[in-house]
Amino acid sequence: MNEALSETADRIREALPQHAGGLSVAYGELTLVVGRTAILDVMRVLYGDHGLQFWNLIDVCGVDYPAREKRFDVVYHLMSPRQNARIRVKLETDDVSPVPSITSVYPGADWFEREAYDLYGILFSGHPELRRLLTDYGFEGHPLRKDFPLTGFVEVRYDDEVKRVIYEPVRLNQEFRNFDFLSPWEGTDYVLPGDEKAKAN
Repeated sequence: MNEALSETADRIREALPQHAGGLSVAYGELTLVVGRTAILDVMRVLYGDHGLQFWNLIDVCGVDYPAREKRFDVVYHLMSPRQNARIRVKLETDDVSPVPSITSVYPGADWFEREAYDLYGILFSGHPELRRLLTDYGFEGHPLRKDFPLTGFVEVRYDDEVKRVIYEPVRLNQEFRNFDFLSPWEGTDYVLPGDEKAKAN
């Protein structure tokens, strides 16, 4: 761990002693793991503490681990231009327990939290307008969850006869192919240009 990273870690331990056990270094960045209900207080300290000043919110995203009881991680990436440091803050939640919104500290978290809600179904309490952002109005489900079907539930197309967009259940025009990966693949019967030597007897 380089000296600047070590100093920033020490400042975080001083400012947030109750969360010091969740502090670690991974891939040259600080990672702080906190409880779901503590996130707003932690963000206020990271933003407002004179020795930290993590003023830039870079990203808020979700990660899905469906085998876990708390299946989602919410990951926040912050940067301190004053300290020239970055930090990753993580918490765990499930699909029914809301995470406190950090939009009161970082107004730019608005659309990041809406995206996490839309694509994963992660709920954020205290968000000014938590609604879908990337999917359509009548969309069912959350497409970045690991248990979301690859084909989705409905398909959308413009129907020229009724002159409007219509929604239909997904129809697979071709059956999924089952590949036998133990058998060798059959190549082409013809020789590709430039591949004459490879096909020579």
